Amino acid sequence: MSLLSRLYLRLISAMEVEGLEIPLAGVRFYRQEEAVPEALREYAPGQISLTSCQAARQAASGDVVLLTRENIGCIAAAVSLGLVDENQETPLEGSRVYTDLMKAQSGMGEQFHAPTPKDFTDGTVYACRESHRADFCLFGAEDSGRYRSREIARQAIRDMAAIQPPVMQAVFFFSLEFDELDLRPDVVVLRVRPVELARIVQAYSYNSGRRVTASMGPLRAVNSDLIVRPYLTGEINVSPFCLGSRLIAEYEADRMGMGIPFALFEEIVAGMEDSRTGFPFPLYRGARGL
Repeated sequence: MSLLSRLYLRLISAMEVEGLEIPLAGVRFYRQEEAVPEALREYAPGQISLTSCQAARQAASGDVVLLTRENIGCIAAAVSLGLVDENQETPLEGSRVYTDLMKAQSGMGEQFHAPTPKDFTDGTVYACRESHRADFCLFGAEDSGRYRSREIARQAIRDMAAIQPPVMQAVFFFSLEFDELDLRPDVVVLRVRPVELARIVQAYSYNSGRRVTASMGPLRAVNSDLIVRPYLTGEINVSPFCLGSRLIAEYEADRMGMGIPFALFEEIVAGMEDSRTGFPFPLYRGARGL
């Protein structure tokens, strides 16, 4: 049994609700100078692209995924995760989930020109209406875009956590059942109900006295808010998920995201056990799914 699995089982056991499940994915970065274990390369999805929110959801369901520059389905996530340069002026080659949606919506067929990483970074994609780029819209002629103007979009993008310049060659999303290498994740991503979020925050604070300060945005929730921000800051972050998470990965309506650096996840497990009698989770309304 992997270290991550052992910690998860301790967490759930200390919450004392029979049958409780909290979807969890481990995330491990591989920098350009590192060797990606050969055992992981078979989990790159080949010709099929996946967004980071899809990869996180699949991993929480038991299907591990190795995302690289070649197969990541969301250009914005490729930027956030440090797989491509944010100012690259050429499109990523091949089929990509997010831009394939643009292509289908535009009806332009082979005349469609996929956006470049720079088109995301300079606000053109997210302010498609103001930019007069109907080919970058997702919801037809009436699409407002994600931000009113390119200036506003650029302001929002500056606040999105990203690993730039790009120093990563791969990001591995793995499940509790994956124990081939007993990997230690960099970040743990949870999909929690609000009642579970409350109890986890209580467990985190019990031994430390620290609060959780969340930084939330409407886009790049999984890759930027729940993976990269905890990775760079060493702090927990929480998100209500984003457009891609809700529409492409189809995350559950009653779930929020929680990104936790692995060292703090270990602290939370200990805090959950230590505070068990002071925060009787089974008595919380909805804790048993009612």
